[in-house]
Amino acid sequence: MTNSKMNPKVDEFLSKAKKWKEEYVKLRDIVLDCGLTEEFKWMHPCYTLEDKNIVLIHGFKEYCALLFHKGSLLKDPRGILIQQTENVQAARQIRFTNVQEIVAMETILKDYIYEAIEVEKAGLEVNFKKNSEYIITEEFQKKLDEIPALKTAFEALTPGRQRAYLLHFSAPKQAKTRESRVEKCMPQILNGKGLND
Repeated sequence: MTNSKMNPKVDEFLSKAKKWKEEYVKLRDIVLDCGLTEEFKWMHPCYTLEDKNIVLIHGFKEYCALLFHKGSLLKDPRGILIQQTENVQAARQIRFTNVQEIVAMETILKDYIYEAIEVEKAGLEVNFKKNSEYIITEEFQKKLDEIPALKTAFEALTPGRQRAYLLHFSAPKQAKTRESRVEKCMPQILNGKGLND
């Protein structure tokens, strides 16, 4: 591993890490050994090939993980890739709870990283569900029909923002809660903002 590949922003991230520090350092060493470019995106160490995201290191309360951006395209012969939530379409994680797990899996992790690099080099793409495949709740459809400006504003949002709203509106079981969510989010949609903007 050459130091020239190391990004100072990742050094800073590691120096401030209160949890998973040892695990992050080991994961970083493994990923850099695979020849990827180290960047800092979305507040996390991210590793790219010709400006294409391959893998990201991140941590949560219960675990830290390697997140493969196109993980759904990997073969996963060991069955270790995890879909974070049912709505995540492309990314998959390999999770760890201690540095010993990472050390024991180093060769396997490199195999997965090399496969992810080959997926990118081959130009493979994940077939995302179209937003038209997501449910538009009755409560939201009613507002779209009543307020043409809302429909126009919603259609102008990026597909990812549209999807986030559709999932948010369809999650509650009770119509009253769905209606409340739609009402609460309407000003944001009209302002061209996403759910979490």
